[in-house]
Amino acid sequence: MHENYFEKIDFSKTPLTAGEYENCTFVDCDFSKTDLSAKTIYECEFKGCNFNGAKLPRTPLRDIQFKNCNLTGLRFANASGFLMSVSFDNCVLNRSSFFKLKVRDSEFRNSSLHEVDFTETDLHSVLFDNCDLSRAVFENAILEKADFRTAYNYAIDPALNRVKKAKFAVNGLAGLLHRYDLDIE
Repeated sequence: MHENYFEKIDFSKTPLTAGEYENCTFVDCDFSKTDLSAKTIYECEFKGCNFNGAKLPRTPLRDIQFKNCNLTGLRFANASGFLMSVSFDNCVLNRSSFFKLKVRDSEFRNSSLHEVDFTETDLHSVLFDNCDLSRAVFENAILEKADFRTAYNYAIDPALNRVKKAKFAVNGLAGLLHRYDLDIE
C-alpha cells in the first residue's frame, strides 16, 4: 500500500511504482503517456489530472472518480474489465474506448465524449448527464435503463443496440432516428 495523497506530480517523468493504490487522491498530476500496468487502483479520486496517451493494460479500476481530468484517447478496454466501476465529472474522454467492457451503473457528468467507442459495451443503468456524445459509436451495446435525457449530439440506432427502458428526452429523439435521414423540426 502506498501513501494516500499525491499533488502536482509528473508521473510521466517519475513513474508511479508498482503496487496497490487504495483510497488515494491525486490532484493536478500528469500521467500522460504513462504505463499504468502492474498497478491496482481501488476507491481513488483523480482531480485535474492529465491521462492523455496513458496505457492501462490489465489495470483494475474499481470505484474510481475522475473530476476535471483529460482522458483523451484512453483505451479503457485494455484495463481489467472485471468489476470496473468509474465515474467521470467534467472530463474530456474524446477518442477513448470502452470496447466490450462492463461499466454498469457508472456516471458520466458534464463531459465531452466525442468519438468514444462503446461497441459491445454493457452500459446498463449508466447516467450520461449533460454529456456531448458527438460521433460516439454505439453498436451492439447494452443501453437498458441508461439515462440519456440531458445528453446531446448522440446517434443511437435502436435496431443495433439493446435500449429497453433507456431514458431519452423528447428533444433528443432525432438522435434515435438518424438512420432514416428525416427532417425533424
